[in-house]
Amino acid sequence: MTPQPLTTIYKEINSSKISVDIYLPPRNASNNHTYPVLINIHGGAFMLGHSRMVSMAQIDDCLARGWIVVVPNHRLCPGADLLNGPMADLRDFIAWIYSGNLEGFLQEEVKKEYRVDTDRVMAFGTSSGGFLALALGFDTPHPPAAILNFYGAVHFAHPFWRKPLPHVQANLPRAGFEPAFLQKVYDEYPIPTTSGISLEGQAQQSNKPDFSRPRDAFALTQIANGTVLDAIFPAGAGRLEDIDPVSRVTSSFPPTFIVHGDSDRMVPVELSRKLFEVLKGNKVECEMVEVEGEDHTFALGMEIGGKTWNTSRKGFEWLEGIIQ
Repeated sequence: MTPQPLTTIYKEINSSKISVDIYLPPRNASNNHTYPVLINIHGGAFMLGHSRMVSMAQIDDCLARGWIVVVPNHRLCPGADLLNGPMADLRDFIAWIYSGNLEGFLQEEVKKEYRVDTDRVMAFGTSSGGFLALALGFDTPHPPAAILNFYGAVHFAHPFWRKPLPHVQANLPRAGFEPAFLQKVYDEYPIPTTSGISLEGQAQQSNKPDFSRPRDAFALTQIANGTVLDAIFPAGAGRLEDIDPVSRVTSSFPPTFIVHGDSDRMVPVELSRKLFEVLKGNKVECEMVEVEGEDHTFALGMEIGGKTWNTSRKGFEWLEGIIQ
């Protein structure tokens, strides 16, 4: 059973207090032992979700490997654009770790010492969190040692990102929503760092959208209409190619593993194939597995020991090999 996390604030900006959940593995008896750190970033199309909406089974698996798992929140779009909100927060978060703040917090809160191995900090995320993990690989003074990306949003030049998604539209009210109702997300202050749903585990009743909430309605409307990029990175925020990992990979990019379902309707697998092609072209150490029959956001619904679990788990085994 997953232990209860410790929680602390790693950043405060314009009254938004941004927290991180910290899960600790069983303590090694050696006084010289240091612990690798996995940054686990939640999904939610950059507009939804929070740190408790991640796979606890995956956290347990990582704790069994002797890793500290940290699950940060970040400010949600559209109150802040992608670059100056989520990306900035995650870059500040990894700097918080490298600056000794994680270890300092643990020394104060945990009587048994946990020393952080800052040479073995890894980044992992699902969907939008996969993008944010990849975004730590460029324009970051001290990138992670390795990145694991589950079906992350990439390759923004692809025409898919401007296409409506009929299977999402089918779940919205036929009449849509009043524009004034949707615009209420821009009035939220401070900018929220959590929302009631993510896009992971939509089969769970507790994670169904509530269209009486402007944020749920706004986010699902953007996804359905093919306007997510306009919502999270509006005109004037910058150039999409400057933040797209497909455009920013160089030979110095961290080793990267990609996991993607071959039946994904929210982020088609061909987008990850393009990223993989670019990684290989730049001679970055990389691998990719395609999970047969899986649509988007399968991480929370996996059966431990099942085919999807075993296939996707190869990513964590690969991380373990990289940091040894």
